[in-house]
Amino acid sequence: MIWTLRPEMAGMVDRMIRTAYQQSMLPAAEREVARLRIAQLNDCSACSGFRAPSVRDAGVPDDLYEHLHEYRTYAGYTERQRLAIEYAERFATDHANIDDAFFTVMRVNFSDDEILTSRSVLPCTSASDAR
Repeated sequence: MIWTLRPEMAGMVDRMIRTAYQQSMLPAAEREVARLRIAQLNDCSACSGFRAPSVRDAGVPDDLYEHLHEYRTYAGYTERQRLAIEYAERFATDHANIDDAFFTVMRVNFSDDEILTSRSVLPCTSASDAR
């Protein structure tokens, strides 16, 4: 685990991850598609294959994970899931392209509280991928 290098930071990272996931107002499926897209972009095979018990308990289906590369057209995703994936992708690869136009689309589908929660989950997935 990378956090053994800086154990004083491990507690903070753990609290951040627990808060983002256990106290999130976003459905597990929306968090998961964003988390997995980050894992794919980071090329983290361990993270890509990981399924948290809480996610399984929430009933997130396996097919949700199989179509991330075609998220824009896959009929099995909701609009909110598509936006969660796109937000994760922009965050990881092109953060300067998270612009006003994108937030306008986000606000049609998410409340400001949900957007803030989404924004908080993205670095948590990157931090947890480093474990």
